[in-house]
Amino acid sequence: MKPNQRLIVALDFSSMGEVEQLVEHLGGSVNYYKVGMELYFSVGNRVLHYLQQQNKQVFLDLKLHDIPNTVARSLKSLTGLGAAMLNVHAFGGPAMLKAAAEAVAGEAERLRMEKPKLIAVTVLTSMDQTEWSSIGQTAELSGQVVNFARLAQAAGIDGVVASPQEAALIREACGNDFLIVTPGIRPQGSERNDQSRVATPHGALAAGASHLVIGRPVTAAADPRQAAERILAEMEGE
Repeated sequence: MKPNQRLIVALDFSSMGEVEQLVEHLGGSVNYYKVGMELYFSVGNRVLHYLQQQNKQVFLDLKLHDIPNTVARSLKSLTGLGAAMLNVHAFGGPAMLKAAAEAVAGEAERLRMEKPKLIAVTVLTSMDQTEWSSIGQTAELSGQVVNFARLAQAAGIDGVVASPQEAALIREACGNDFLIVTPGIRPQGSERNDQSRVATPHGALAAGASHLVIGRPVTAAADPRQAAERILAEMEGE
């Protein structure tokens, strides 16, 4: 894949005006966008329709986590919206993950559309080992991330969301065809903000990441297009 097929810019906004201004400014530099809860709960499907009209791919990042039947029924509704990627929480367990994978595949077949990629969130990149332990988890964080990845793969999930620090371990455990979508990407010289487990764009790809999710280093830059193009160059190792 080319770098602009692997870079996903996070639209961490709450209004269509902010979205349209950024997407127009970035133009052809960015082809893939993440729509998270803040934006989707604010403007709903309008943002998906707008991005599709601009010929952009969408990662609809709603992190579903509920009983298997509820997640399956929700994903049937979301599949038809045309997003290229959807996600659930691996914490939901094997039954929920299996129901989710079957629901997306079945609904895509019923609608005669290309199946969206379905990925599972492992451990949020805002967490470090200390915080992980504080919620009663005794296993090493990185080991549990790999366990979640194996669990997701066995359930028919296409990949995971994980920090770049675990990307190499997941790639070794799950093979070359498994998607590894990594937030917590910080270009050279960027602030960490609220992320704990981070890496540079080139470092994350070298470790085995398939896609990079990047928000503030682009969206909060003085010139977002220039920032995105620097990141694309960094992904190439330049």
